[in-house]
Amino acid sequence: MTLQERVTALLAEYGIPSAAVGVLRDGKITEFAVGVKNVETGEPATTDTVYQCGSLTKTWTALAFLQLVDEGKADLDAPIRTYLPEFAVADPETTAKVTARHLLNHTNGIEEAYGDPGEDDDVHERMVANIADAPQVFPLGHTHGYSAALGYAILARIMEVLDGEGWDDVMRDRLFTPLGLTSTNSRPGRVDRTRAATGHLIRSPAEGPIVTPIDHLPRAFGPGGGITSTVRDVLTLAHVLLDAGIAPGGRRIVSAAGVREMTRSRVPIPDPFMFGPDWALGLIAGDWNGETVYASDGSTIGQNARLRILPDSDTAVVVLTNGGPRESFARRVFREILGTAQELPKPDPALPLDLPRYEGVYERPGTRYEVSADGGTLHLTLDLDPMQAEFLGRPGRLRYDLLPVSPTQFLMPSDDPLEDTQTVAIYDFADGAARYLHTNCRVHPRRGSSITSPART
Repeated sequence: MTLQERVTALLAEYGIPSAAVGVLRDGKITEFAVGVKNVETGEPATTDTVYQCGSLTKTWTALAFLQLVDEGKADLDAPIRTYLPEFAVADPETTAKVTARHLLNHTNGIEEAYGDPGEDDDVHERMVANIADAPQVFPLGHTHGYSAALGYAILARIMEVLDGEGWDDVMRDRLFTPLGLTSTNSRPGRVDRTRAATGHLIRSPAEGPIVTPIDHLPRAFGPGGGITSTVRDVLTLAHVLLDAGIAPGGRRIVSAAGVREMTRSRVPIPDPFMFGPDWALGLIAGDWNGETVYASDGSTIGQNARLRILPDSDTAVVVLTNGGPRESFARRVFREILGTAQELPKPDPALPLDLPRYEGVYERPGTRYEVSADGGTLHLTLDLDPMQAEFLGRPGRLRYDLLPVSPTQFLMPSDDPLEDTQTVAIYDFADGAARYLHTNCRVHPRRGSSITSPART
């Protein structure tokens, strides 16, 4: 059975409408697509089909920002107020000291409290203005906590000020045009609809994939999740990172020092098993059986993008899909191509735990987790958004077992065959109780815990 046939079989197993897969090895690209762009039209996907990249966008934005660093216009460790004097949040220390490096590696700790900045060209300027009262989720630099939109929107605003044009135009002029990317865009309105994949959700295996009710993310997510692209264009980005900043045609896009900084400036991820143990500048860094791997992943509401870069073997693989489970499908495709992949650890049911230390409510606006102990086992209960629960036909509260891997890390399997096993970290104990819960790269403080103390155990 060929690789294309094996991927086709996986699509049927997972209920995914289509996948586009590309491999860059020693400078040469192999690509194919299987399935349909839209289950309602049945139009086949091709290698020219455009998919939403979600947070893989962050790697593009980071690369463009490193160009500004190369040019001496920006400094990774200068306070944001150097470039945006009006920048302020509720915490005076963060206001004065937060840097681009904090934003790039998600250690700024600022709550995503930017309100509704609209869909106009001043969206990033409005986001910066709207966070004057934004609180801290955790103290500046204290831990890793993913910022879906805000952190990279602040970076985009810096880029707009320094280059004198909107972020979309910055990306076009700095990356898309120099790289010859004719299929990559940063705004939905610029996408050729005849080539675009449609996102899908699955409510039940019997029903199968249905078209997502939300066609694309709000513009606030642009610098952190708004790019659309093809497998070949994404692999062009990977080529730049594999070849020390050089594009396939030989043009230098960023300095070799800039690529080294992107890959080697790292912070630990409390929950290391889903994507990797360290977050670099726009990339996740990991190790697959002794080989260094850089990851850039993204999802929108119904589409997924997964990129893996293996510099030791001069290889990159990208998997773009328009529905279905995110991690397990991509992991199996990577294993088919590379013979290895990021694997989940085995739980240790005999691990002794002081269960009351983990119990509590961990929450952010719009997300609430409750950890409780019952029968000697920890459980996590997630409150679903009511509209999401109604659309997906799921209960408003979902309960999972937490299976220990270490004293701070857990697996969270699901009885739902449509849902991947998740990983969770519950950590940073103070006064005997955990202060944070970290899952899907997001961090949630324990209700009642202080964010001012740097104590960590």
